[in-house]
Amino acid sequence: MKQEELLKGFAQLGAVMRTLGKNESWTGFELGLTKDEFEQMIVLINRQVSHNGWFTPDNVRKSLRSLGEMLEAEKLNAWVSDYAYSAAPKRVGLIMAGNIPLVGFHDFLCVLVSGNIAVCKLSSTDKNLLPALASLLAKFLPEIGTRIEFVTGKIGPLDGVIATGSNNSLKYFEQYFGKYPNIFRKNRTSIGVIDGSETPEDFERFGEDIFSYFGLGCRNVSHLMIPDDFELNRFFEGIFSYSEVVHNNKYGNNYDYNKTVYLMNQLPLLDNNFVLLRESDELFSPLAMIHYQRYASTEEVENYLQKHNEDVQVVVGKNYTPFGIAQNPSLTDYADGVDVMEWLSKL
Repeated sequence: MKQEELLKGFAQLGAVMRTLGKNESWTGFELGLTKDEFEQMIVLINRQVSHNGWFTPDNVRKSLRSLGEMLEAEKLNAWVSDYAYSAAPKRVGLIMAGNIPLVGFHDFLCVLVSGNIAVCKLSSTDKNLLPALASLLAKFLPEIGTRIEFVTGKIGPLDGVIATGSNNSLKYFEQYFGKYPNIFRKNRTSIGVIDGSETPEDFERFGEDIFSYFGLGCRNVSHLMIPDDFELNRFFEGIFSYSEVVHNNKYGNNYDYNKTVYLMNQLPLLDNNFVLLRESDELFSPLAMIHYQRYASTEEVENYLQKHNEDVQVVVGKNYTPFGIAQNPSLTDYADGVDVMEWLSKL
């Protein structure tokens, strides 16, 4: 299979994903699907919340839209031009997480466009979306079927493994897959750095980095660094448009639980009725809570970022990743900063 064919197939899939992600109607046969096939995908999107309460239709569409933006032909061609294409396909195991919809799609894309075979073990919390997209890809590129495997039991012999999970699962990855060349990923989170010059519009965009996917992704901000004299009401006012998040049962339950625990233990909290703020230098915070700490100099900020470098996925702020785009990575924004395409070229 030629790489040009793979890229063309993914570009067609991207057109479908963008249309679904924008919640648009069937645009015609040029999309590559019949109207009935397109509407079956809409049904699938709407049903995910019954399998996983975090996977609301809005969140599934958000993921499809973001990933679909990656799959524009021009972007794909520019991206792969820097890497070698495998003439002898390797079997690469993908142990996928399920915290947000299609969180393992970028690894899936990397393995296939580099000329290899994706052997996918899906999370039980996200087991429907990727097989559905793989089926669509096979409509545009029938021979891709020999390059994609979905397994539920033992994953079998491999040439390499990319496994994503929690800190607890890392030891199991090492036990079962440590003998293979590997990329193992554990818990990470993201930090927001406020310098005090932000506008209300900046904070509204910043809310997207915090509340997208209910804060479940490693690219979601869960820790704030703010100047000593910063008035937190400015932040609360700027993110108020995201207040509806608390009406999701699962998010709301986390909010109520954490609020109750901290109040019962008489621990100080700031509360705006949909997210809790706790002053702490701890990097990781519970869901529906944000930790914040004040700083007196940029040196303090840089020291903190350096100290937690291995646990931070994205830093959001005026001098870092711009507000509002943390959950919209590009093709070259590799998780944990590990260039998956380069790694695959060396298998």
